[in-house]
Amino acid sequence: MVTHDGPRVPSSKVMTLEEVAIWRRSVRGDVVFTNGVFDLLHPGHVDVLDRARREGAALVVGVNSDASVKRLKGLARPIRTSVERIAVLAGLEAVDAVVLFEQDTPIELVRAIEPDVIVKGGDYSPETIVGADLVTARGGRVVVIPLVDGHSTTSTIEKLRG
Repeated sequence: MVTHDGPRVPSSKVMTLEEVAIWRRSVRGDVVFTNGVFDLLHPGHVDVLDRARREGAALVVGVNSDASVKRLKGLARPIRTSVERIAVLAGLEAVDAVVLFEQDTPIELVRAIEPDVIVKGGDYSPETIVGADLVTARGGRVVVIPLVDGHSTTSTIEKLRG
């Protein structure tokens, strides 16, 4: 069960697929799911995570593995390892659970967690969100949160490289 009696130890939020599926059954209220690389966390990420959390009783964040990121974004990514990315996400108050996935899409996580709400940022549409069909088929909701202008990991990397 999710409680908000005080801050949780971030490491307690990091779960395997099996652990998050069991944990999910203990949550009272809607479980929200989102996913991504979260390579260099910026205000846009924080906004999406914060607004996603407000859509339900608990927020689960799926994080692409390093190998998955390399396949999707190229060999120069990720900048931060999966261990580092997960640690930062687990430290955020809005996040209740973090789980790493090796595949290129989070479909296995969506099937295991059976979220009530699936959320992505405004660079997606409901039709392009992996797992949205499974969520809506069970009566759940799909939420697209507008992006915060001027924030992207790619632009941050370009700025750092000069």
